Amino acid sequence: MSPPVSIAHLASRPDLDNPGPLPYVIAGPCSAESEQQVLQAARALADVPGVKAFRAGVWKPRTRPNTFEGIGDDALHWLEAAKAETGLAVAIEVANAAHVEAALRHGVDIFWIGARTTTNPFSVQEIADSLRGVDLPVWVKNPVNPDVQLWLGALERVNKAGITRLGAIHRGFTSSEKMAYRNAPKWEIVIELRRLVPDLPVLCDPSHIAGRTDVLRTLSQKALDLAMSGLMIEVHPEPEKAMSDAKQQLRPDELARLLGSLHLREEGSSVLRTDSRLQELRVQSNAIDYELLETLARRMHVVKEIGQVKKEHNLTILQVQRWQEVLRDRLEKAGDLGLDTTLVRAIYELLHEHAIALQSEVMNDLKT
Repeated sequence: MSPPVSIAHLASRPDLDNPGPLPYVIAGPCSAESEQQVLQAARALADVPGVKAFRAGVWKPRTRPNTFEGIGDDALHWLEAAKAETGLAVAIEVANAAHVEAALRHGVDIFWIGARTTTNPFSVQEIADSLRGVDLPVWVKNPVNPDVQLWLGALERVNKAGITRLGAIHRGFTSSEKMAYRNAPKWEIVIELRRLVPDLPVLCDPSHIAGRTDVLRTLSQKALDLAMSGLMIEVHPEPEKAMSDAKQQLRPDELARLLGSLHLREEGSSVLRTDSRLQELRVQSNAIDYELLETLARRMHVVKEIGQVKKEHNLTILQVQRWQEVLRDRLEKAGDLGLDTTLVRAIYELLHEHAIALQSEVMNDLKT
């Protein structure tokens, strides 16, 4: 595991400040489609408490050509007009130096690097170089694949270009597995990023995780419960007419209701000082964790001994029938104890994988 990483001189909030009880919210349509649509959306969002910035896609990275790829530079005029009329900061995605230069000419306030761009260090470096000397907030979305080091590397490249008002956006990860969402949340990846860079502000983009609107509140609440700084949510005045990602965009009034329904929870030591029960429970949790680790160490010792016996009797490491019996028995026991069998299965599959590796070392007289 990599040691904690410190990105230099991070602002506590890479935004235009966040007064009040609501999370910081960037909202707006997936794509800027017309001047009328942009102004209509911006006017409505300016009245929604918590919305601090207006987003709209100007250049759209699409999987295949001959689909709507954004209006391009002309849309920047509409965003400029929306900013002047509503006072909202304007945020857009940039994928190369030309995008950055055009956006700066039109007074764009906030930049973000998209998930597909984050996967390419050359593209990220090009954007970082074009931002040198610019004192504006820059957000970096996670790469499409669940690689925390790739995400961290993109943030570091931007930071090394002198950008200190820096943050990350969690928008989920592409997966070949069948799942409930458009993109897999994989919350553990964003948790690991926050462990590596504790002061890094992180927004959640539940629109791209969900791919639809009926679960946006659940995902948004989960993000806030994980102490994320705010949300980026797609909002369109008429989602059914949207030229891209129609199914995942809310109407402005729906966004207002969603934000009003969210519960904000306190992060930090002040809660510990005011609730001794929480501190007591954490002490218990720590003690149980130590017991688990000691038990795990004993189990691994037994695994190595089993490997030695298999070697002496010239047996294969993998014993399929035995593995099936163990897994079936442990899942049954987990069910009796009221445990989540999906979690228990994942733990035992990981333990079995590690056991195979340990016994392979024993079989081949490798140093363990």
